[in-house]
Amino acid sequence: MTAIEIREKQVQEGIEAVPASQEDQDQVRDLLLDTARWLQSTGSTQWSNLLKGEDSHDTPAAIRREEVILFRDQISGELAGMVILQQQPSDWDRRLWKVEHPEEDTAVYLHRLAVNRNYARSGLGRNILKWAQSHVHYTGKDRLRLDCGHTNEKLNHLYQSCGFMFMGEEDDFSLYEYSLKS
Repeated sequence: MTAIEIREKQVQEGIEAVPASQEDQDQVRDLLLDTARWLQSTGSTQWSNLLKGEDSHDTPAAIRREEVILFRDQISGELAGMVILQQQPSDWDRRLWKVEHPEEDTAVYLHRLAVNRNYARSGLGRNILKWAQSHVHYTGKDRLRLDCGHTNEKLNHLYQSCGFMFMGEEDDFSLYEYSLKS
């Protein structure tokens, strides 16, 4: 059973949050690959490992743990976006955040926020971040953490404008945290 409780499904008009199931695995993979290809077309190397068949966040396992949330168009049923809300730090997170005792960690690690290009510029990415901050309850967790390349000005600005606190840099990545305490 997951420690994620969705308290409000509506993310923005016409878009609803639902946990991913095993049946969604191909659609999730396709969205991640499409996003990686789009990033590559913009000159970014972010997520380029996905194009080589490497998934450092083990998305299929995250689906099994019920940590992958999909955002579906309520009319067409199209997959508009997704995010991983990881309950335990991965090796990547432990290294970047210097987590020595993962069993005691009280953070949720937000990864792989992807928006279908058909929904680009609709504010969906920002709305997914805001939704994860205020419309989800995480049992035993008190903060959201995420990271991005320190030179990615657009993402750094987005995270700060959504209330994430800049916590420093590690290995050329900016670290951000959002307190879930009311």
